[in-house]
Amino acid sequence: MSDTQATPLRRRPVQQRSAKRVEQMLDASAQLIDEVGYDALTTTLIAKRAGVAVGSLYQFFPDKRAVVQALTQRNLDRFVASTNERLAGEDPSHWWDVVDSILDIYLDMHRSVPGFAKVHFGDVVDRQLLDESRDNNKVIADSLTELVRKYIDTPGEQLSLAIAVAIEMADALLKFAFHRDPQGDQEIVDETKHVIKLYLASRLGE
Repeated sequence: MSDTQATPLRRRPVQQRSAKRVEQMLDASAQLIDEVGYDALTTTLIAKRAGVAVGSLYQFFPDKRAVVQALTQRNLDRFVASTNERLAGEDPSHWWDVVDSILDIYLDMHRSVPGFAKVHFGDVVDRQLLDESRDNNKVIADSLTELVRKYIDTPGEQLSLAIAVAIEMADALLKFAFHRDPQGDQEIVDETKHVIKLYLASRLGE
């Protein structure tokens, strides 16, 4: 879990066994979100699916919101790590390639990571689920700005604003794509990439 965000955990697991138990709880909550949605999710259901006593869950999490907050933070950490790994391996020569990689990773998570399609990065629960001082998309924008700065030669504040706006546009358009098709309507996905690239070209240059 990232140290840059406030942790929803009552206490951090110290022993490997405790850490594994917390991961089981997060996995269980992700599965249940896919099955019943966030509103119907309960700590009792999570504990039962994870194979732990509900009292064990409360040792680490005060309520279901905190469990989903931790799950969302784990998803963000994985998203950033996957993006960093792909960009480091590809060493993109143009920011267009950076945009493609970021969107492709997001799409893959939406299609394959349990619970992600329902919760995304937390807005369905709280627009400030990841950080009480910033909305969720701002947290993502700040993380990605730091990550891609080395690949895009643009002054920091200008780059940060451009990425923040691009994320808001991509968020709305990809929700539209997945509303039309559970796997993401490919025409809308393609249009999303086109729109984002046109906007960023106007701010970052061709």
